[in-house]
Amino acid sequence: MSVIVVSGTGTEIGKTVVTAALAAVATASGRSVAMLKPAQTGVGPDEPGDVADVLRLSGAVTGEELARFPEPLAPGTAARRAGMDPVRPDAVAAAARELAATHDLVLVEGAGGLLVRFDEEGGTLADAARLLGAPVLVVVPAGLGTLNTATLTAEALRARGIEQLGVVVGSWPEEPDLAARCNLADLPEAAGAPLLGAVPAGAGALAAEEFRSGAASWLAPALGGVWDAAAFAAGAGAGAGAAGVGAGA
Repeated sequence: MSVIVVSGTGTEIGKTVVTAALAAVATASGRSVAMLKPAQTGVGPDEPGDVADVLRLSGAVTGEELARFPEPLAPGTAARRAGMDPVRPDAVAAAARELAATHDLVLVEGAGGLLVRFDEEGGTLADAARLLGAPVLVVVPAGLGTLNTATLTAEALRARGIEQLGVVVGSWPEEPDLAARCNLADLPEAAGAPLLGAVPAGAGALAAEEFRSGAASWLAPALGGVWDAAAFAAGAGAGAGAAGVGAGA
């Protein structure tokens, strides 16, 4: 795969940290990696955004942001309120293809969920993925409500003929509750796709070297890591946080 689209079932669930982990694992294996953020919202012109976070944590050297809107809203709404041109799916696809021509892997990180609007015509990240023919990795929260949103996202992907690569828990708590632990078993069925990792809560605050050394233990072999879903669910998933995630691999 030369392009992977990273989406989520909502906001603030760990998409950027998962993207950074993917980039870190690929970079460590010698692959050239580019991260593309179609629309950054809620960040000032001189503030670091998601691209900067991914590059800092992962060690990847190429990052591109197509547009930045000041208010923390859906990209289409934020663009309209700012009086700025929106980002459209065809522009996202074109930028990803251009990066893919010179990089082994391009990671396209969306904003919010799969069907959040980019423009007034209703263009979404799903449209960009379809134009690219790229698989989508879905990032989900750990706890209650996840099965419903994971199922809805999977249905939206299937309806558009888009491959779902798998599901990753974006922020696995240090002390998971019953719902979180049960979700480890139930998510693959709900999503119709394999569970491919769990990133510990707080991983984004780690020093870059520590983050890079741990990234492979948070992601399954299909994503270049060594994380094992069955071992995690049986052992570390029952009650371990940042330290236990690696132990479950």
